[in-house]
Amino acid sequence: MSTNAQAPPKSADPTRKSGLLGGPGTPGGVPPRQSTAPGRQARRRRNRIPFLLILPTLVILLGALGYPVLWQLTTSFQEFGLKQQFGQAPEFVGLANYTEIFADPTMWAILGRSLLFCLVCAFSTVAIGGLLALLMKRVGTAPRLILQVALLLAWAMPLVAAMTVWVWLIDWRRGVLNWLLTRLGADATGHNWLAEPITFFAIAAIIVIWISVPFVALSLYAGLTQISEEVLEAAAMDGATGIQRIRLIILPLIAPVLSIVLLLQIIWDLRVFAQIKLLQDAGGVTNETHLLGTYIYQLGVGSGNFGMASAVSIVMLLITVAVSWYYVRSLMKEEAK
Repeated sequence: MSTNAQAPPKSADPTRKSGLLGGPGTPGGVPPRQSTAPGRQARRRRNRIPFLLILPTLVILLGALGYPVLWQLTTSFQEFGLKQQFGQAPEFVGLANYTEIFADPTMWAILGRSLLFCLVCAFSTVAIGGLLALLMKRVGTAPRLILQVALLLAWAMPLVAAMTVWVWLIDWRRGVLNWLLTRLGADATGHNWLAEPITFFAIAAIIVIWISVPFVALSLYAGLTQISEEVLEAAAMDGATGIQRIRLIILPLIAPVLSIVLLLQIIWDLRVFAQIKLLQDAGGVTNETHLLGTYIYQLGVGSGNFGMASAVSIVMLLITVAVSWYYVRSLMKEEAK
């Protein structure tokens, strides 16, 4: 019997034939490439999940906010007065309501007054809130907690309750302000601080700022806590003064928080209504102290001219959108860098 056994051919090795050990199936022993279609489908499903999650919120927002805006936009092109409230069909008048409000000098006076009041209150609020935020950053734990609790209490107070206290303070018959000024020697007995537009808006601005400062101060303080102390210490060692550290280091670092807080304040102060209305009811001269919010209320509820009121509301909405759109574009440019 021959002992010379014939060796099997190399191609008989299943591992080499399949290419798992570096055979001719795939160079370098890499498995054959499979289709990536299942992977793409899984990625598409994952990309759709966030949109599906926010879809209920979008539907609710469109239903709660979209319908009133659509109704106002439609009504602004109609004659919608007392007759329409009792069943008569509204009449389409096109741009007549807008033409009438922009031809009225009263509208331009109220618009300018509203913008001025808004800007003064918004920038003053951010300035005072920023100073309080810096103060909270500098003081110890106990004073900071006391200040934060005081700010939260002022912010949490219901608006009507706060206005009741403020009206009592400035009341011309038994107000604390007149009593205090009389004690100091001033002739303030029976003085009505709400009778003159200048003092009316000064008091209104103080109230609006007082209500809004807590939100700004706490928001900016949260931004200040994110600034590294090493950066400020290094600037101080290089000889930078306190003003220079605020202007060149702190402000640029908290600019995103500062800008969004300022934007929110401009929007809120442009739409201010309750403070002005309650001060008017407490003794203010209504026709000389209107802002956009109270003017819309007078046109709609007071005079029953909902077509004109809707037109002024749309103008107010467009101003708000213009301010917001500028901020959104600025954010998009910052993210693109």
